[in-house]
Amino acid sequence: MSKDLSNYRKSYEKQELLENNCPENPMELFQTWFLNADSSDTVEETNAMTFSTIGKDGFPKSRIVLLKKYTWEGFIFYTNYNSEKGKAIEGNKNICVSFFWPALEQQIIIKGQAEKLSEKLSDAYFESRPDGSKLGAWASEQSKVVKSREELDENLKTFEKKFEGEEILRPKHWGGYLIKPISIEFWQGRPNRMHDRIRYSLHKDFSWKLERLSP
Repeated sequence: MSKDLSNYRKSYEKQELLENNCPENPMELFQTWFLNADSSDTVEETNAMTFSTIGKDGFPKSRIVLLKKYTWEGFIFYTNYNSEKGKAIEGNKNICVSFFWPALEQQIIIKGQAEKLSEKLSDAYFESRPDGSKLGAWASEQSKVVKSREELDENLKTFEKKFEGEEILRPKHWGGYLIKPISIEFWQGRPNRMHDRIRYSLHKDFSWKLERLSP
């Protein structure tokens, strides 16, 4: 099997990213870009981010995770702590996430460290979820090998019966992480592959250094 993709090309010409339009804090620029993407009819699931970890086997692994909140401090998402993702974070807190909005010819690449949220914050978010999603958090032993789809469905039915007529509380193995960024790069496509790349790096005094990178 073979297919030559060398002629797959697109000219990026929609926008530019210049230093004089960049605020001192990258979270301000992140919010500007995010809200613009979220209001665009051409972008679906604006909060979908590629989440990369280094596993205990030494290999990097990337998957799509949904961003649930961002603050001045960083980026918040939720998962099963016993999943492959959770175990990778337990062994190595250094992670990378990226957003790619091709319709806007933009991507954002974030390096940082992930740390667990407090149980109180995880409880509050879990309470806001639909009952089906709550039950799914109980029924799925995320990343564990299962024999069949039927086994998953039976697990769900078991917890539906268990919690019938009762409040569905958050399982202790499920909760949130806060990603504290140390580097945020904004990438804007430009013609002739001369893309704009602006990187913010965090200093020890919590100020940010802004640099332009060659494309």
